[in-house]
Formats: sequence, structure tokens, C-alpha cells
Amino acid sequence: MESGEFLGKRPRERIWSDGVGALTDRELLCAALGTGVRGLPVERLADGLLERYPGCALLQASVSDLAALRGLGPARAAGLAASFEFSRRAPERGRASASGEPLSGPLDVWRRLADFRGAARECFAAFYLDAAHRVLEREIVSVGTLTESLVHPREVFAPAVERRAAAVIVAHNHPSGDPRPSEEDRAVTRRLCAAGRLLGIPLLDHVVVSATRWDRVPV
Repeated sequence: MESGEFLGKRPRERIWSDGVGALTDRELLCAALGTGVRGLPVERLADGLLERYPGCALLQASVSDLAALRGLGPARAAGLAASFEFSRRAPERGRASASGEPLSGPLDVWRRLADFRGAARECFAAFYLDAAHRVLEREIVSVGTLTESLVHPREVFAPAVERRAAAVIVAHNHPSGDPRPSEEDRAVTRRLCAAGRLLGIPLLDHVVVSATRWDRVPV
């Protein structure tokens, strides 16, 4: 795609027509920035940010580092830094209000993963539930390619034991946009199910998400 041009709807238009969760990381940045500067269209500005700060690193960028980048400046850097800080505080707010909100199924899981379901890298999350399947806490277990070694049962179930969870639901995104489970997804799920049975904390579901769809790995 040529810099400075989108095929079809622009990001802010897509927010209204498709929902903010359907946008890619690039489109979200373009929507947040609004416009580019002379000689640097907003799409190239977003591409530069994502290249300089891959994965979740952008959320940790300091306001001074952002302000030093061409095309941002103090005002835009402050706006981005404020939105990133708001995102970092979101899990704390979610933990405070989660006790009355049970997970009702895979669609509900998909809705609660708006922060990474369209991400460019695979992110693996675990929902820790009480006996009524209300969310005690959601935690990002890993970021990167899903493998049995990366998503180890101890990384998933150690927080479950600490929080006295009654059950666990896990989920991860497919950056390809196709949420159909892979063989690696199935292998990881079998391993987690075995660990859950051993600990008495069952794995209830494994949901695979993309920006617009979801699927399930049999448990």
C-alpha cells in the first residue's frame, strides 16, 4: 500500500462502521494521530512508530522519546502518552469491577480482548474465574509465537493458584486474521487441560480470536 493512501474506508470511518476492535494497530495509530505533517503522511508516521517500537514496546515509550520523533512533537506525544497510560491502568479498573461480571461464552471473551485481538504479534491471555465464572482477573501470559515452551502450564496456573481461582479460560489472537485453531494450538490446549486436571482448576475453554472473528480449540 502506498504511503498516504488507504484502500477503501479511512480508519476513523471504519471505527464508526466496523467498530474500533476491527482496526489493525496501524489503523488505530492513524486514527489517533489524525493527520501527518508535510512530507510525512500519517500512514508513514504510524509505520515508523510500529517499526521503532515493535510489539507492546510502544506502550512503554516515554513522552520525551515520542516528542523527539519527526511528525509528532510535544502535543501529539502527550496525547499518545496519555492514551497509553490509560490502557496500562485498564486492568486495575477491570479487577475492581470484575466480581459481578461472569464470562458468558466465547463471544464475551472476544469482546473483552479488544486491546490485542487485532495485534500484529500473538498475545496469550488467561481469565481467572471464581466458582460462578466471574472474572477475578485477566492476565497476559505471553507475547510472541504460540508454542508449548512459551505457554508453559506454570505460567498459566501459578496465578490461578495464587488467586484461588476455580477455573481458567485462555485465549490468544491470530495476527493472520484466520482464527481457526492450528495443531500447535491443540497441543498447547491438551497440555493445559492436563495441568488443570492435576491441580483441580479446570481449563474451561480456549478461544482463538482475530480482529473480527473467533473460534475455539476443543478442550
